[in-house]
Amino acid sequence: MTYPSPAADERVFVVELAEFSGPLDLLLTLIREQEIDITDIPIAQIADQFIAAIHQLGLNQAADYLDMAARLLRIKVQMLLPRRVDDEEWEDPRAELVRRLLEYEQIREVVGWLVERATLRADRWARGWIPEGPERPAAPILLDLPALLHAVDDVLRGMPQQVLHRVVGRPLDVEGATRRIEALLADRAVFDLREAFGAAPTVADVISALIAILELARVGRVHLIQPTPFSPVNVNRGSVEQAA
Repeated sequence: MTYPSPAADERVFVVELAEFSGPLDLLLTLIREQEIDITDIPIAQIADQFIAAIHQLGLNQAADYLDMAARLLRIKVQMLLPRRVDDEEWEDPRAELVRRLLEYEQIREVVGWLVERATLRADRWARGWIPEGPERPAAPILLDLPALLHAVDDVLRGMPQQVLHRVVGRPLDVEGATRRIEALLADRAVFDLREAFGAAPTVADVISALIAILELARVGRVHLIQPTPFSPVNVNRGSVEQAA
């Protein structure tokens, strides 16, 4: 495992990291990486690696890690002290550390199993959810008869009123308009379109004159000319060839 190397001036108090949760966790990780038998720990090797790791992680002010480093150094020194071969009362100085590591490893396995079961349960069963109850209806509005009649009157006044239009049919006099136009053409070859409507024309007179002029233009007896845009429209007498 590669340990991140902080800057020289970065020394923060760290008790729990994302990689390790305390000195026992760091120590157990080093043992597993080296594939070392936990009951036969080479203290010299592990102590050196542990001290190097806490320096690289910037843990010089973390009391727990420093305390574990001191324990490892003390065990290392005890392992180096000479002892008699027939000393049956000698106790391995690593025994207490091994016991704590085994307990911690068991706790980690139980925690991992609980996390796995919790994840499995979350994937299988959704959390309980109770929908919110419906909103309570508003209190009823109490109206007396005059207030009710006033409200109805306001509603009726706001309704659109139906407007009826009486359509009166007006007969068209297309034949009379045709005779009037022919009389104008007999008098001169060109005349203003408005002259075909007659004096004080009604709507029926204008429509009759327009229908008559369009019919005469269709058969070639007249043709309409507007010299410039928006200027009066002139009615010109058609030639004999056009009429034919």
